[in-house]
Amino acid sequence: MDIGFDSERILTAAAEFQKLDDFGDPAFKAGLAALLATYDQHVDSEASRQRVYMRVLKVLGARLRVEQAKKNHPDIAEEQIIQPMILTGLPRTGTSALFNLLSSDPASRALLQWETHYPDPIEGLAAGEMDPRHRKLVEKIEAQKAQNPEFQTMHFASADTPEECVLLHSLAFNGVQLGFECMLEPYQSWHQSSDLLPMYQYYLELLKMLQWRRPGDRWLLKAPAHMWGLDSLIEVMPDACILWGHRDPLQVIPSISSLTAMAAKMFAGHIPAMEKDKLGPLVMEFYARSLERGFAARSNIAAKHFFDYRFTDFVDRPLALIGDAYDFFKLPVDQGLKNRFTDYIEQHPKGKHGDHRYTFESFGLTQAMILERFDFYYQHPVYSQYL
Repeated sequence: MDIGFDSERILTAAAEFQKLDDFGDPAFKAGLAALLATYDQHVDSEASRQRVYMRVLKVLGARLRVEQAKKNHPDIAEEQIIQPMILTGLPRTGTSALFNLLSSDPASRALLQWETHYPDPIEGLAAGEMDPRHRKLVEKIEAQKAQNPEFQTMHFASADTPEECVLLHSLAFNGVQLGFECMLEPYQSWHQSSDLLPMYQYYLELLKMLQWRRPGDRWLLKAPAHMWGLDSLIEVMPDACILWGHRDPLQVIPSISSLTAMAAKMFAGHIPAMEKDKLGPLVMEFYARSLERGFAARSNIAAKHFFDYRFTDFVDRPLALIGDAYDFFKLPVDQGLKNRFTDYIEQHPKGKHGDHRYTFESFGLTQAMILERFDFYYQHPVYSQYL
């Protein structure tokens, strides 16, 4: 049976399955249409088309439940998001490792993997009772690990590990989705030309809902994709503390090309436009543009919001780097917190979940191509010092 990627059809299917009909602000429908058109154009096999169709159906279901939860609990809107700490910069710059390390601070309220799938509360749970959807996600992730163990060496995840914000962004049908759709037309052009403020306003609502469910002192968040919308991010979170990781693109681009190839294969199967020899240039261009967008936005945002760090500094002296960042943002660090960070580092040595290898040539890249495209970074009067 062929899967039809028609917006109204899938909206109707989601509403019927959830027995709800309010999707909230209809502005998300433009992104939904662009995403469905991209899947329809680029995803070939019936099994893969079924998989991405079910993903969209699941996200729409979450959106319906979120709107219902807002009606059931209007006090969610009163939650205040104060001084969130947000990690961004190019991917593969140590942000995931730093994200996990910072989450060992009791004051950090990290966004967890399972929460990105189920941001809405289940009614009627007893105090302390675990959401039954958590167990379902644990089982799903374990099955994915068995099917694709190599992915875990590149991006380790469990239901309870801190996770990127992009899965929340997906509920607005904007953002980078799963990291490969944003490199394919027509979604790529739509995303890069769209106003991201509505997405960030919705994202803020989701964070309030999650904070209402599980309170914390200070949100800890992470996504390289925030480079696309820094102006909107600061508009909705005006006291955000942003840690920006820097690393030589010669190390970044082949690594993220490898991860992108694996994510695309897992979720969408074979995509002709993303065959390995074509993928590298797509990835390179996407992340070069995101970095250019981020640098441009930073020129209009107060420097007090940003702490820049080198990847090598995080590798060589993580505790000192965290201390510098906390001092910069005027956050307290006592000996007990230092001990927590030290314990985490000792328990999570580099390579604990395996390692991966890649080459420029396998993704249709050369060093010269990367050096030329990222020349603006290598020659930047401010940020080149971090490379």
